[in-house]
Amino acid sequence: MMHTAVGWHVELEFLEDDQHTKAVAMVRLPDGTGVRAHGRASRHESDVNQPRVGEEIAGARALNELAMRLLDKAHGEIDQASGRVSHPIHV
Repeated sequence: MMHTAVGWHVELEFLEDDQHTKAVAMVRLPDGTGVRAHGRASRHESDVNQPRVGEEIAGARALNELAMRLLDKAHGEIDQASGRVSHPIHV
C-alpha cells in the first residue's frame, strides 16, 4: 500500500517584453525552506513573436536549475547527516 506523505507545489512566474522572457521557479519544502531558480529566453528579431514559446523555454530552464539546486541541497544534507563527503548526485 502506498501513502503520500507530502506534496510540493512549484510556482512559476514570468516577466516578458517583446524580445525576452524571464522565469522564476520556486518550491517551498515541508521544512519551511524554499528553493528558487531562474531561467531566460530571448527571441531573435527574425522570429515570430510567440510569448508562450518564450515561457516554455524560460520555464524549462528555470525548472532545470531548480532540479539541480534541489540535488545539491539533498547532497549537502546527506553529507551533513553522515559526517562524510559522499559522491555528488547527478541527473
